[in-house]
Amino acid sequence: MAEANWYVVHTYSGYENKVKANIEKTIENRGLQEEILEVRVPMKDIVEVKNGARKTVQKKMFPGYVLINMVMNDETWYVVRNTRGVTGFVGPGSKPVPLTEAEMKPLGIKKDTVSVDFAEGDIIVVVAGAWKDTVGAVQRIDHNRGTATINVEMFGRETPVEISFEDVRKMN
Repeated sequence: MAEANWYVVHTYSGYENKVKANIEKTIENRGLQEEILEVRVPMKDIVEVKNGARKTVQKKMFPGYVLINMVMNDETWYVVRNTRGVTGFVGPGSKPVPLTEAEMKPLGIKKDTVSVDFAEGDIIVVVAGAWKDTVGAVQRIDHNRGTATINVEMFGRETPVEISFEDVRKMN
């Protein structure tokens, strides 16, 4: 499988969150979770002073742009390019250009891969979050997203749940 890279997509101004939601819905509907890994609207905290009161608000870092971590192929290009609100990829002509490591660093996007001490089939315990103290067998590990999928019993049925690597540890 080809390597995933971060690409910049130009959108209509004010449509960034709508484009993000539409792409995520399309990923789910078409089963493209392995090709389109993440969609982001970069935000930064700004301190505003209004009527003497300090208030921290989030503002878009790049109005009119959305970042997408994906494996570039004809299908993923088509899906993103034909999403309502998208005007195109950033790059010369119609050829998208991936962001470099230097361009990604100030955005807080790390390409580090986390090594884990468990594998598929191992029993792990969730140590934080909504599923704290839940024990389950690892069904799938996704190093790109930093998550492990385990089955938990919910309403008398086995249900797959995706848990962040930071929230689990291997049982002894």
